[in-house]
Amino acid sequence: MIEGSEGIATNPPEGRDGASPYAPSWLALREEADAAARAGELLDPLRAALPADGPLVIWDLGCGTGSLGRWLSGRLRGPQHWILLDRDPALLDRARESSFATADGPPATVETRTGAIADLRASDLVGASLVAASALLDVLTAAEVEAIAAAAGCPVLLTLSVVGRVRLTPSEPLDDEYAAAFDAHQRRGGLLGPDAVTAATKAFGRRGATVVTRPSPWRLGPGQSALIAAWLRGWVGAAVEQNPGLAPFADDYLSRRLAACAEDRLTVEVRHVDLLAVPGGQA
Repeated sequence: MIEGSEGIATNPPEGRDGASPYAPSWLALREEADAAARAGELLDPLRAALPADGPLVIWDLGCGTGSLGRWLSGRLRGPQHWILLDRDPALLDRARESSFATADGPPATVETRTGAIADLRASDLVGASLVAASALLDVLTAAEVEAIAAAAGCPVLLTLSVVGRVRLTPSEPLDDEYAAAFDAHQRRGGLLGPDAVTAATKAFGRRGATVVTRPSPWRLGPGQSALIAAWLRGWVGAAVEQNPGLAPFADDYLSRRLAACAEDRLTVEVRHVDLLAVPGGQA
């Protein structure tokens, strides 16, 4: 059971998209790219699946500093109450300071809760209109995905899940080796990593939900050198941690890539998928 802000918390898995996963500086750096990447075509079926009357009660799982709420609240109409869940009280403090604008009324109300995804129960989500998360699904275990699917009796929107496809331009021969090692790193310790969207589609489908997925890639290029550089360092670091055989080549590889990034000669595409699950509905 999830409690209030003094509730239980667990150590998080590492490695969202390849950079330091939960540092506020990283979350701030990626927020604009996340907003540009999310699949806007899922908004119409989402709106159609939400209750027409009364305030929306929206749970944001692994909310970080609240970037998903800042993006989504202004795209939904009517009164909204957001419940922000994260295992890190410091991130929740930052999220609590956010103003979640709505599309047609006063700002949403916000509360925060400290807790672990695996502790979610259906009783926690009674009265929820929507369960949402961003850049979270791929760092969950199969059991945690099952817990969300079992607990949620409402639509679920899971955005920006990595699916194991990265393209750097111009390419280099070592790109595929670093990508494969990073994908293996994402799967360590039972995490789903690039398999998460498939696992979640099956988990919700077994419970009778209609599941729709849409691509939501990062396409990073000129003017985004700070984000690309942070992503590169984390991506290469995770790959080397997983496959130490890549370590002898890592410094030169990273130096070349960072130099190209600084000169706006490098573009990066990181594939994500957004998923909407509607219980017993037609999304």
